Amino acid sequence: MRRAVAPEGAPTVAQRAILAPMHATPLARFIESHPRLFVLTGAGCSTDSGIPDYRDADGAWKRTPPVTYQAFMGEASTRKRYWARSLLGWRHFGRAEPNGSHHALQRLEARGQLALLVTQNVDGLHQRAGHRQVVDLHGRLDEVRCMACEWRQPRHEFQQSLERRNPAWSKLTAAEAPDGDADLEAAPFDDFDVPPCPACGGVLKPDVVFFGENVPRQRVMQALQALESADAVLVVGSSLMVFSGYRFVHAAARAGKPVAAVNLGRTRGDPLLSLKVEQPCAEALAFLLT
Repeated sequence: MRRAVAPEGAPTVAQRAILAPMHATPLARFIESHPRLFVLTGAGCSTDSGIPDYRDADGAWKRTPPVTYQAFMGEASTRKRYWARSLLGWRHFGRAEPNGSHHALQRLEARGQLALLVTQNVDGLHQRAGHRQVVDLHGRLDEVRCMACEWRQPRHEFQQSLERRNPAWSKLTAAEAPDGDADLEAAPFDDFDVPPCPACGGVLKPDVVFFGENVPRQRVMQALQALESADAVLVVGSSLMVFSGYRFVHAAARAGKPVAAVNLGRTRGDPLLSLKVEQPCAEALAFLLT
């Protein structure tokens, strides 16, 4: 098994484990005793950045489930509704900043302890906190792409197009919802003008994996390869209810690798966990920043 290399002059992971005080938390001992961690993050990692999550403490939906890939691609009315809500939701989502969870996990990468960080989030906050080795399993919301010709545009530029075409909508307000959505129900979505791809006239979609859409195989294989070289898994802020993330915990358990999870409430992987910490993510990981 390949071992992480500590920065010059810093104690190795093994030395840190020996020096760790006996009163250290179980999570701290878990992290310090595993030199090569595979980290999987979910919505709970970004709630302290003001981005709402989807599920309650029992893993059930707090709200109507997100739009499906099939509905978005098959129905112009669904696309109008999606982009109208996104026009309002992006104002908040696009300004979100990394919180203590992101910075704490970046500290693990900086000291050479991560095999890879795989995130189910689409907010790009790990990269903004300084992470370099990240797999955005479900893509990134900050880019828009054409489903016909692969033309791409930064989301903030597409926002300007939406606002120019829909000036009355730009004056509305709505409560924030997960992943750049907004709670906007009683509105005439049929009046919303969605721009087509300027290159070919095709359907424009955020570059994220919708429900009912497959995660690109290359991302999955990259994550599984990193999991093979890891000696433990740390889940941060995920209920693991979606198989795209749960698969890595299941694979780790089958390989005999210990799995720890930081999550408020039940996770799908609870029977497979070696350690469960039910605290807010930033609070549980704060010791990494000291």
